[in-house]
Amino acid sequence: MRLGIADHFGWAVAVTASSGGTVVDRRRIELVEPGVTAAPIHYDSARLDVAATGELVAKVRASVARQTSASLDELTEALPEPITSMSLRSWPPDFPTDIAVQRRSPYEARADAIMYRQILADLAHDRGWDVHLYDAQDVVGRVRALLAERTDEILQAPRAALGPPWTKDHRTALAAAIVAGRPSG
Repeated sequence: MRLGIADHFGWAVAVTASSGGTVVDRRRIELVEPGVTAAPIHYDSARLDVAATGELVAKVRASVARQTSASLDELTEALPEPITSMSLRSWPPDFPTDIAVQRRSPYEARADAIMYRQILADLAHDRGWDVHLYDAQDVVGRVRALLAERTDEILQAPRAALGPPWTKDHRTALAAAIVAGRPSG
């Protein structure tokens, strides 16, 4: 099974597919515990100093690790086969880790989303899953290059089979799961 993730602040669309691209499970998963801010850098750092922001980020990261781990455990328990890979939106490998830098533009707008992706990647590695990164702007194009005329059928079929919701996030997560581990280009 391959897991594709389309993440947002505090939650994500998770689509699990077979190696042939058949959707086995789709769900919204929570990535942060209730009552904990979902965006400590973007929304909360303006009212805090650097030290307080660092403390808040540490608290949120711990919450995200606990909640995301529980969400992934719930997902894996519901599947008929083990997950072998997780696909996540990519992030710059040189993205700053210093809180003082993350609080400044242009980093503050992306720091929280990258935090979620990094924790998801760490949890996937802890479970022995391969981690694949994708560019949300071209992942459907990569699927189109692989599947040609079957692309729309594969990416749209789950809506008919499973019913709504089946949004752009679901299609993107499925596309990411399909291209997992395949060479780009």
